[in-house]
Order: sequence, then structure tokens, then C-alpha cells
Amino acid sequence: MKKVKITVMKVACYPDLIRTYENPMEHPCDMREGQTFTANGWRKPEGLCDSAWDSMSPFVMTLAHGGEGLYDGWMRNSRSAMISCNDGFRPVSFLLETLDEDAD
Repeated sequence: MKKVKITVMKVACYPDLIRTYENPMEHPCDMREGQTFTANGWRKPEGLCDSAWDSMSPFVMTLAHGGEGLYDGWMRNSRSAMISCNDGFRPVSFLLETLDEDAD
């Protein structure tokens, strides 16, 4: 099984939706553009949001097990995927890339 690098590519925020629909939150999201994590198989990397992991973990596992060409070649790099978390108020886009090194 291979390691998978997870990079925060974009962090969006929709204040109009937050004002209209969300209950106040003290600390909704910690992700910063350029932040990276490394997944060792099924284990969620420390510091990665639970909700984001729930959205991306099936793709991480596919890539970690050698999967390529997801969705009929949608990515230029066949050993990668662009995945967003499921937060409709603050969506974060993550680039997943298979590394050549094996997971521990």
C-alpha cells in the first residue's frame, strides 16, 4: 500500500449562506491553503478535519491500493484526485497524490 499526500488547494467561504443558515460556531475550520498531510492507508492524518476525511477517505484508499484513472481519466495525473469536503458554508478543495513510498 502506498502513502497519499493530501494538499489543501483552496479554502472558500460563503458569508451570505453562513448568516442565513448556520448556527454560530466558534471554530468551524482550521484548514489553510498549502497545508499538507500524509495518509498511511486508512488512518486519518492527525490534524485533518473529520468531515474532510469522511469525504476523501474512499479516494485515498483507492489511490493507496494502486488505483489510477479515477472517473475515466478525469485528472491529468492518473494517480491523483481533487476532492472537496462536504461543508457547504466553507468548502475546502484537496489534491490527493499517490506517493512512491509505501505506508508503514
